[in-house]
Order: sequence, then C-alpha cells, then structure tokens
Amino acid sequence: MRNEKAGARTNVNRAKLYQLVLFPMNNGATNVYYILTMNFIAYYANGVLGLFLMFATTMVTVMRLFDAVTDPVIGALIDRTSTKFGKFRPYMVLGNAIMVVASILLYFGTRVIPADLSWLKYVCFVLFYALYVIGYTFQTACTRSGQTCLTNDPNQRPLFTVFNTVASLIGMGLVQFLAPILSEKLGGYNSAGFFNFMIPLAIVVSAVLTLLAVIGIWEKDRPEFFGVGGTQEKVELKEYVAILKANKELQRLMVAGAGCKLAFSIATNMTVLCMLYGAMMGNYGGLYLPMMIVGYVFSVPFFLLTVRTSQKHGQKASLVRYTGLALVMYVGVLVLLVLWKPGSPAVSLSLVPPNIYSILFVLCFGIGYGAYYATADMPIPMVADCSDYETFRSGRYIPGIMGTLFSLVDKLVSSLGSTIVGAAVAMIGISTLPDGNTPYADGMHMVVIVLFCIVPMLAWVATLAAMKGYTLTGERMKEIQAVNAVRKDAVSKGMRLEDAMQKWKTSKDVPQEYFSL
Repeated sequence: MRNEKAGARTNVNRAKLYQLVLFPMNNGATNVYYILTMNFIAYYANGVLGLFLMFATTMVTVMRLFDAVTDPVIGALIDRTSTKFGKFRPYMVLGNAIMVVASILLYFGTRVIPADLSWLKYVCFVLFYALYVIGYTFQTACTRSGQTCLTNDPNQRPLFTVFNTVASLIGMGLVQFLAPILSEKLGGYNSAGFFNFMIPLAIVVSAVLTLLAVIGIWEKDRPEFFGVGGTQEKVELKEYVAILKANKELQRLMVAGAGCKLAFSIATNMTVLCMLYGAMMGNYGGLYLPMMIVGYVFSVPFFLLTVRTSQKHGQKASLVRYTGLALVMYVGVLVLLVLWKPGSPAVSLSLVPPNIYSILFVLCFGIGYGAYYATADMPIPMVADCSDYETFRSGRYIPGIMGTLFSLVDKLVSSLGSTIVGAAVAMIGISTLPDGNTPYADGMHMVVIVLFCIVPMLAWVATLAAMKGYTLTGERMKEIQAVNAVRKDAVSKGMRLEDAMQKWKTSKDVPQEYFSL
C-alpha cells in the first residue's frame, strides 16, 4: 500500500477538474483575436482604411511569419523565467494587455490619420500589427508550454483536447456566430461600424477568458511541477536546431500540426465561405450559420469518440483514425462541388426545402468536419507528450522551447492561408474581398473547389504520413512518465540528475510502483 501511494505521489501529476476546464481558456482568449485577425483584418485594411487588397492580404502572411520568428525567442524567455507570480502567468497577463493596446491602436488609431498621409497609414498599420503579434505570441505560447505542468496523466491529457476545443469555440465561435449577423446590421465586413462593435467585444471576452485561465493554472505554476529537477533551463537559441534534430517525435508532430492548421485556416476562411454559400449557392445568410451549426453538432459525438480512443490507445491513434475519416468524407464533398452548376437548383445547396444534393452535402460535410474538428487541436496536448519525451531523452524541462518550436512551423505554414486566398481571388479579377452579397463571377467555382476541399485534403494526407512514424503511443507515454518519475524522486532526495539518468534509462529499470495505475 505504501508503494502504491508513493507511485501515485511521484509519478502522476493530476489536475483537478476545474483546472482542466479553466486553463484552456487561455487558448480561447487568444483565438478571439486570432479569428478576427485571420478572417477580418484584410477587410478592415482594404475596406475601412483603403489600403491595397494585395497589401492587406499579404500583410496577414507577413505578420504570421513574424509571429513564427518571435516564437523561439519567447519560448526561451519562458523557460528561463521564475517569479513569485510563476513561470507562465506573467506572459499570459502581459500578452493579453499588449493585445488590448495594440488592437485599439490598430483598429481605431489608424483611422484618425488624414487621407493625404496615406503612407503613414501603411506604416502605422504595420507597426501596430507587429505590436499585436508580440502580445499574441506571449500569451499563446503558454497554452502549449503550460499544460506540461498541469497534468502528465495519460488519461487526463485527452480531456485537455476536449476542454481546449470548447474554450476555442467560446472565443472563436462567438466571433464566427456574431459576425454574419452584425455585418448585415452594421454595413458589412468592409464597414467601420462592424469593427466598432467587434473589437471592444473581443477585448472584454478575451480578458475574462484570460482571468479564468490564470485561475486554472495558479496552483500548478510552481517549480515542483517543472520537469525532473524543477530547475530553470538556460538554452541558447543556437541550440534549437540540435534539439529539433534530436527529437524526431516533435518533427513529425510539427508536420501533422501544420497540416491541420493549414486545412483549418483556408477551409474556414471567411472569404472562401462567402464565395461558397453566397456567390455560388446564393444564400449566404441562410446557409453560413446553419452549416456552421451542422459542423459543431456533428463534432459532439466525435469528441466523445476521440477521448475514448485516446485514453485506450493514445492520442496518435485518435488523430490518425479520425483525420482519415475526414479525408474519406471530403472526397464526397469534392464530388458534390464538382457537380455544382450555376442556376441549377438540383445541384445546389438548399436547406429549406432540402433536396438530395443538400442531404448528401450535409452528411459528407458534417461527418468530415465533425471528425476533423474533434482532432484539430489534438496536436496541442501532444506537444506536452513531446516535451515529456525531451525530459526523458535529455533531462531538460523546456516546455517553452518545445511549444514554440512546434508553433514556428505551424505558423509558417498557416501563414500562407490568407495570402493563398487573396491571390486566388485576385487571379479571377476581383479587387475587393468577397462578402455575403458578392455576386458569382467566373472562376469562383474552381477557386472554392481548390480552397474548400483540395487544400485541406492534401494537408490531411501530410498529417497521416507524418504520424506513420510517430512512436509516442499511449503505452509508450506511460513508460516515459515512469522513468521521469523515478528520476525526479531520486533528484528530490539529493541524487545528481546525470546520475539518475544513467541509472534509469528505460522502463525496464523502473520499480513497478512508479507506473501509473
């Protein structure tokens, strides 16, 4: 009985339910700004400020690249930080505060610049946007890195995926739900009135979610929950390449995560959905929200399935299984979009009354989106597995670096989303980003097929290929946690970390009481 208690004490760091629920709100807090930026800032720059379309869409990519570049620097700062307020909480609060200031300057300050100083509008737009990116990186880096101290229980980490997605929905879903409703009443996505309402709302919602997240991680943001020795790692930026080269599992997860994010950023891009539901199907107001709800409704059973699969077989098995299902179902969506013809009700999406085409579209899209959306955020808790593996491999606790290395590639790839969409729209001769009222134009059909179906399908293929060689299965993670636990116990009793790593190299060397039950 004593051994079992010792194993439970030293091996498994379990979070309380409220901590699992509240800390992912940090992701919701950043996603409020993320969805506004990715989907609407180009409308603001082009429609409200009068900046060139290609500049507006390209800047989204440039700033996403800047976001990726700042990630490793901030990751190293997080790993070196140790304050009375913790390691992660300072960056969560500071990041959100910076985004508040930057958003006010970006969305309101730039408007007061006189029209005859258009060059100054371009300069201020870039500077304020860059300031926002720094704040965003501060806070979002903590979602991936902070989860490592929250829990290392293989049965709890899949739950983090669910609560993380719920938090994301609270932040991102609120914007997606309100945007089409408010745009009709406030003059469209290109109007100043739309942003006058949405930006203050985003600031308030994000601040509240940040406060909840800080409460969620408060008790765990302490050195005793940091790695094996509880020490602050000082890793130089030049060592990043060596760490990435040695950690093959993180490499594979980067590819998978980047594929998931690229699929999501393009297929759910507001411009793409405006062309699909508005220009092609002719009923943006009657299709956008219902189809968004369809996707969320179909996601619910898949959330339950992914948790069960992850707890039984590991997160890799869950990601592969349901991403594969999404790929198969989107073949059906692709076929249906290819069959669409302008002005033909028989092959057009209509929910009231529904036709055979619409029923098939809802089923293929709903199952495919539901399966994909339930796994879209799964790479985030899998980063924690890679971080624990790095601790097992090298003895270092560097969640900031591990999380931001993952984000680096994730953001580099997803940064292409807005530029790809903007370039595709420009190629068919449209000078202003389409909204729900934009009429159909030649070339839109093919653009929607490529952006809504083919690009996500290729991204899912890349995800499945990357996961083929990923070895951090559920059983493997239990073994890694046991080795880390026995080393941590020995170090806490005075043994040098180097000696502990030499003594316990594999799970075969570890006493049974250190394995989680």
